Amino acid sequence: MAVFKLKINNRDYQTEADPDTPLLWILRDHLGLVGTKFGCGMAQCGACTVHVNGEATRSCVLPVSTVSQAKITTIEGLSEKGDHPVQQAWNEVDVPQCGYCQAGQIMTAAAFLKKNTKPTLPEIEAAMSGNLCRCGTYHRIREAVQRAATKKK
Repeated sequence: MAVFKLKINNRDYQTEADPDTPLLWILRDHLGLVGTKFGCGMAQCGACTVHVNGEATRSCVLPVSTVSQAKITTIEGLSEKGDHPVQQAWNEVDVPQCGYCQAGQIMTAAAFLKKNTKPTLPEIEAAMSGNLCRCGTYHRIREAVQRAATKKK
């Protein structure tokens, strides 16, 4: 076991864990930040997406030992009041059906829109293609990303 100091959602945390423990389990089990979901455990579905230094990253395969100097943002830290443009658009379009994948979808969209403020539909589809939705709300996800791109942060 080792002690890790982490910067998550602009707060400092300290936790003891095996260096190979995936960040996902540190967030959920050690720190109680349960907005980030476990989906597949193989970085294939996107439910566990968080931002690491502003990049959308799959936390289920990311060892905690690799992020001690990183700035980590989870869905809980995307905005204090849930008013990030992507979150607003998600509500306006009524994207979720079951909602399980939505934190990962939102985190992927937010990182994408930070880099590409005027995306085309094919760019949105490509950026979001790695996030799976069991309910099939892809048309609403695309619509919400398009809407979020028009909002100011």
